[in-house]
Amino acid sequence: MKSSVIIFPGSNCDRDMDVALKKFGFKNQMVWHNDAKIPKSDLIVLPGGFSYGDYLRCGSIAGKSRIIKSVIDFANSGGLVLGICNGFQILTETGLLPGILQQNKYLNFICKNVFVKIKNKENKYFKKIKKEVLELHIAHNEGNYFCSNDELKSIEDNGQIAVTYCDHGGNEDEKNNPNGALKNIAGIFNKDKNILGMMPHPERMIDPFLSGEDGSLFFKNLIESL
Repeated sequence: MKSSVIIFPGSNCDRDMDVALKKFGFKNQMVWHNDAKIPKSDLIVLPGGFSYGDYLRCGSIAGKSRIIKSVIDFANSGGLVLGICNGFQILTETGLLPGILQQNKYLNFICKNVFVKIKNKENKYFKKIKKEVLELHIAHNEGNYFCSNDELKSIEDNGQIAVTYCDHGGNEDEKNNPNGALKNIAGIFNKDKNILGMMPHPERMIDPFLSGEDGSLFFKNLIESL
């Protein structure tokens, strides 16, 4: 299986993602944001980081990069597109996912491990993961997901909530909501479930010597589903 990781000025998790994808069997390619076309791929990843220094608005400038048209065309044709952290922000800026990512509720940068609950397994991203709750890592200043009431009803009706913040037992409440996100939302799909954006970093949790291995479950499932 072939994957492509898009690099923007300010990306800082692109190499982490490259290591994770290769570890679990993907033949990964690194693609510069100013390229016109993406090589043949089964998966496109928009990695975490601070594209263009997060000027104007997180992901807003990256969402206008030359490569984005190819990403949108790939997504609209049914291809799998994964956006992690800043990649999630870029997906909302392009309109591929609904809603926005606002500044965290307490106006602070958060960097820590969190638990997230898988809300929908009827998709290639989570289908074969047996666990209901995963421990992953977050590192962001603008991870507070928000959308209109009409958008919220739509994503709930269509099963588009992918993962929510919770405790180790799967309880979703304000205490276990690190950034104030609406409905504890940590990640969402598009209607067809081929596009996933989420704030937690699975690529940072692929080794027992580096905090944990729940991210391994995510990547193993992904390549097996493909």
